Amino acid sequence: MSVLGTLTRRLGHQKWFGATLRLLVPADRLVGRLTKGRVVALGLVPSLVITTTGRRSGQPRSNPLLYVPDGDGYVVIGSNWGQRHQPGWAMNLLAQPAAEVDVKGRRIPVRAEVATGAERDRLWRLLVTEWPAYRTYAERAGGREIHIFRLVPVGAERTDADPS
Repeated sequence: MSVLGTLTRRLGHQKWFGATLRLLVPADRLVGRLTKGRVVALGLVPSLVITTTGRRSGQPRSNPLLYVPDGDGYVVIGSNWGQRHQPGWAMNLLAQPAAEVDVKGRRIPVRAEVATGAERDRLWRLLVTEWPAYRTYAERAGGREIHIFRLVPVGAERTDADPS
């Protein structure tokens, strides 16, 4: 991991960090769109751009997100930087689980699965290993349920027989 990546992970716990980065999300969206998903979050953490369908507008909505790979899928979390309300993209996925992700320049249709129980615990551990500040965000969220989604490429949906 780069020195800048290590520093970013340490600063991620600071309240001002989340507030500042929320302001930079529109610029991150633009960079992600211009680079077709190759550069998101300045390349400091594994990131993708998710495009959901707006639950009220029906329009496509794109957001850059940190992700953790998990087998054939991608794990994302609706932490919203520890805010007390759900992020819009997570609400969109709850209403319509079909989405697309841009990962390293590849556009992939996915279906979102909300993680629960032991699966949620397993994915939480993966997420906090990549971004330890998620623990801080969960505390700040004031008891709000923070949804964890596994984004499964369409055509690669898991079955109960899958070991992962």
